[in-house]
Amino acid sequence: MGTGTSQGVPIIACDCEVCRSTDPRDKRLRSSVLFETEGYRILVDAGPDFRYQMLRASVKHLDAILLTHNHKDHTGGLDDLRAFNWIEGRAVPIYCEEYVRESLKKEYAYVFAKYKYPGIPEFEMHNIDEKPFFIGPVKVTPIRAYHYKLPVLGFRIGDISYVTDANFIPEEEFEKLKGSKVFIINTVKMGHHISHFSLQEALDVIERVGAPQSYLTHLSHQLPKHIKLLSLLPEGVYPAYDGLSVEV
Repeated sequence: MGTGTSQGVPIIACDCEVCRSTDPRDKRLRSSVLFETEGYRILVDAGPDFRYQMLRASVKHLDAILLTHNHKDHTGGLDDLRAFNWIEGRAVPIYCEEYVRESLKKEYAYVFAKYKYPGIPEFEMHNIDEKPFFIGPVKVTPIRAYHYKLPVLGFRIGDISYVTDANFIPEEEFEKLKGSKVFIINTVKMGHHISHFSLQEALDVIERVGAPQSYLTHLSHQLPKHIKLLSLLPEGVYPAYDGLSVEV
């Protein structure tokens, strides 16, 4: 990484092979996933790239947003929900743990203010924990994991299970992952990371879950380009990429 200036404004210039790659699969934005099932659209996480990701995928309706935890790279785009409020004429339901809700009250104090400024985003908050719940007819099963010492939630919807920003899954939670046809899990680098699975650790979890298809998400630029990373992975395991669509 190098830094430079343009007209007195600091800029960041990255010279890594991923940034310089012309392969669109190497354009790694913040991690998120959109479930479409039984006529419902349920988004997991809304980071700073949320607006662009929704426009790119032509998403004009959301039934709910599930939040895995309160870190900015997973909540930083929630202000842009105001566009969905305007289009749909309603607040967007957001499902998260109590500590995440309290964090949002600080990060988006204007959303929770007693006297609200016209046009601010509208959230319809729902507290969840590790117990399954329903969004309309869609069953959502939370999966407890830990991001170093921070409790986070993964989610299973139908035959797809999604766990991100974790480096530990408690033993009892693996029962919820059993029988998944698609399993998505995070990794950021080859070697040890304090709060994310290393590549080998993620592969070990993938092997234990045993899904026919597994995908690696939350890929950092410390991992090689898509085509090279793919060549390093066992059969049935793939690097996820922005715009990837999977059907089950």
